Amino acid sequence: MGKKEISYIVITAILFSTMEVALKIAGNELDAFQVTFIRFAIGGLFLLPFALIDMKKRQISLSRSDVLYLTGLGVLCICISMLFFQVGIVHANANLVSVIICSNPIFVMIFAHFIVGDKFTKRKALVLIISSLGLVFAANPFNLSEGNTPFGIICAVIAAVTFGLYTTIGKLRIARIGDIPQTCFSFLIGSIVMLIPMMIMDKPILAGIDSSNILMVLYIGVAVTGIGYYTYFQAIHACGPSNASIVFFLKPMFAPLIALVILHEALTWNIIVGIALLLTGSMINLRSAKKRNCS
Repeated sequence: MGKKEISYIVITAILFSTMEVALKIAGNELDAFQVTFIRFAIGGLFLLPFALIDMKKRQISLSRSDVLYLTGLGVLCICISMLFFQVGIVHANANLVSVIICSNPIFVMIFAHFIVGDKFTKRKALVLIISSLGLVFAANPFNLSEGNTPFGIICAVIAAVTFGLYTTIGKLRIARIGDIPQTCFSFLIGSIVMLIPMMIMDKPILAGIDSSNILMVLYIGVAVTGIGYYTYFQAIHACGPSNASIVFFLKPMFAPLIALVILHEALTWNIIVGIALLLTGSMINLRSAKKRNCS
């Protein structure tokens, strides 16, 4: 890989690794619905020019069926997965939630078997067992670390499962629509749909955002969600999905360290063991994917 490819991976890893800490800080002052809505509305708007350029270059237009498909993706990702993710961060430590959300590839494997006909092999079963053990060790449900709650952990797991489903369903049309347009429009449509329950429940939309937290809100929307996804897709285009997936090896290592420094969350032995097991499972899965691509 050249310097450009490495820079895309490093920038994405840094931005994604700060995600849970930034959302934890924002969640202490703002409502979970509000943070999720603003984050993906800003992120989607940031990606919009790149999405339109990509669609024009490839001469792609969205059909009514595509819009319905993107609406379903947006609801699943924003209104369900990322809302549970934000609630999980509020009710559990950022270091644990970062590890749990990084487990979503194991759920992709399961859903892919049923949705896109991806065969479930013995190697994938091994990955599932190892990664599941990693989750159990990281959560340590029988002796929760200070700051973690069963409710927060359950919400984070739901977020990981549903994000895995979002990723799997997203494979159905991403080759035709394109990764940036599909992500951009699912973010924007999901954010618009999110407004409906927010208005019904009288949730704040912009209320509470002031000079004390505006920079954090912009960082979450523009940097983490907008720039982070853009550089990740550029990494995929530049060096392929397998090499770009290095981001998800770096995130579970960096995120708990950032949470330790900024939020003073203890980096306990069970988190370390959980990360090691998840990385082992991810490595086996990555090697399996590379063999399939080479065969």
